[in-house]
Amino acid sequence: MQVYSLTLGPLQENAYLWVGEGSRGVIVDPGDEVGRILKEVERVGLQPEAILLTHAHFDHVGAVAGLVEALKLPVYLHPKDLPLYRGAPQAAARFGLTLPRPPEPTLGLQPGERLDFGLGLEVLWVPGHSPGHVAFYAGGKLVSGDVLFRGGIGRYDLPGADPQALFRSLQALAQLPPETEVYPGHGPPTTIAYELEHNPYLRP
Repeated sequence: MQVYSLTLGPLQENAYLWVGEGSRGVIVDPGDEVGRILKEVERVGLQPEAILLTHAHFDHVGAVAGLVEALKLPVYLHPKDLPLYRGAPQAAARFGLTLPRPPEPTLGLQPGERLDFGLGLEVLWVPGHSPGHVAFYAGGKLVSGDVLFRGGIGRYDLPGADPQALFRSLQALAQLPPETEVYPGHGPPTTIAYELEHNPYLRP
């Protein structure tokens, strides 16, 4: 099982290609630069079966429309983030950016749900940065979206954010095995062990 990352767009968002058995897998949080993502899909030999979204802020969904058009993939999103998803073009415009309107999600993610795609992913419920934020966990690897960063956490002053929910989510992630590799929505990868030692928001 391999996770490949691309840092995309003006907000330097991390998208991930998660490759499992038989080159099956998924694209997670494709924020921008459709062409770069498609080239990386080809380079690593991924046979993508879905687009998974940790949440729906515009910097995480900017390439969804282009990828759906090119690859005809289903899109998975938690229903509580639908308003953010549908409003992503307007949110991008406030930053002077243009974002094609993404197609409606195909399926709604549910906490605790298990997804196959050759990966055996578990959907973890980690709201707070956004109302419907989830993370994806499998094989000792976690794609955390904008909940947990190396040495920091996601913002909780945005519309729809909830600081109390975010801190509960962080405490839940802190219970994962220390050796868990964490792939965040922005910045470099980390581990739960490193964050328990160095991240002030995860310390007891």
